[in-house]
Amino acid sequence: MTVTATTPAESAASASPTRRVAWASMIGTSLESFDFYVFAYFSAYFIGPLFFDPLGDFGGTLAGFSTIAVAFIVRPLGAALFGHMGDRLGRRATLLWTVGVMGVATGLIGLLPTYAQAGWLGAILLVVLRVVQGLSLGGEWGGSILLATEHSGPVKRAFYAAIPQLGSPVGSILSAALFIVMTLALPAEELAAWGWRIPFLLALPLLLVSLYLRWSIDETPVFREVVAEGRRDRVPFLAMFARRPVAIVVAIGAALLGIGSYSLMNTYTINYGAEQLGFSFQDLLVATTIGGLLQLVTIPLFGSLATRIGSARVVAWGALGTLLITFPMYYLLQFATFPILVGTMIIGGILPTMSWAALGGLMNDLFPDHFRYSALSVSYAIAATVGGFVPLVTIAIGEASGYAWWHPGIVLGILSLLTLVAAFVAARMRKAPEVGEFDDAREPATV
Repeated sequence: MTVTATTPAESAASASPTRRVAWASMIGTSLESFDFYVFAYFSAYFIGPLFFDPLGDFGGTLAGFSTIAVAFIVRPLGAALFGHMGDRLGRRATLLWTVGVMGVATGLIGLLPTYAQAGWLGAILLVVLRVVQGLSLGGEWGGSILLATEHSGPVKRAFYAAIPQLGSPVGSILSAALFIVMTLALPAEELAAWGWRIPFLLALPLLLVSLYLRWSIDETPVFREVVAEGRRDRVPFLAMFARRPVAIVVAIGAALLGIGSYSLMNTYTINYGAEQLGFSFQDLLVATTIGGLLQLVTIPLFGSLATRIGSARVVAWGALGTLLITFPMYYLLQFATFPILVGTMIIGGILPTMSWAALGGLMNDLFPDHFRYSALSVSYAIAATVGGFVPLVTIAIGEASGYAWWHPGIVLGILSLLTLVAAFVAARMRKAPEVGEFDDAREPATV
């Protein structure tokens, strides 16, 4: 591969305008999030009876949530693998791999035999494909953030770091809307018999769209300059721990609320609302979709706010607000009316979304460019692994407490407190150098 050295001025005149790159990155991330959220909704309602029927209702639900956790457990491995590729081979090439692997794995889930058709074979293959999905997603988030931020200047970097974060609510909206349409169009028997396969099989044509979008984006000017200056680390995974160990811990803590709240609201709350509070599955999906639609407005607004007051402060305010409303929100939810459900999804979405929207900007400020892909991916993946256990931990607390109204609040409150502390520390840390600045982090690494 031949790389031509560029100056910062020449990089700013890249063939890929910043806005187009940011939105293209968001669309690609949306489609990959759609693949992942399809399984989240599916697991909350279908996976137990279809693949784990002998385990009973509670055992099947627990097994379904465990398949979610499996994908999160392997995410750090995927982050290390694709982070290495992103820092060595390039951001664009790595993202082509991540979206390709995710699309194929999701499509294959739609072809799996159920327990009634092949016994435990389907469950085993399901776990294998969830592992593949988790590996892929481990390298997706960091790369999508870097595509947006490394094509932009320092002034608007926090805003453009928020744009790929739209991918999660967009993916959630698309998957929820699809399930709403399917539950209205198909009887429950047909949905359980074959209809559940449709969302997974849709991943295959969507994969072609994702690949096209990723192929149309140029490599980032920042990575081209890292290559031109010979500053790539031989093992970026080791370099990031050697040079920024505290920043890794801070980044993990800052990500906990944004990731964990999604797992709590979009997976556990759907099951809890249907099984314990008496909501219909359609009402739960409608409420989730309304909350996701609102995030399409609030995420860019919070990204814009981060450009003025700093990403770390926005993350901190979101965590503090979530901590204050957690228990009142779940207290009201027990009254089981649809307006309260919608209000819970909105309020429980807006405040954690503050932390979510500014997360990419916060992490970008913590790490230098030559191992930034690895650092963002691994930090986020470790936090996501913790977040993957949120439904399991919450249902265990619920079972132990007789599903007392406050049991989800314990989990959300702890996540909020940890993120608040991490954001407070991040706001006081020195920002990583930008392109063209020199310090010890800019020297060619030997790790």
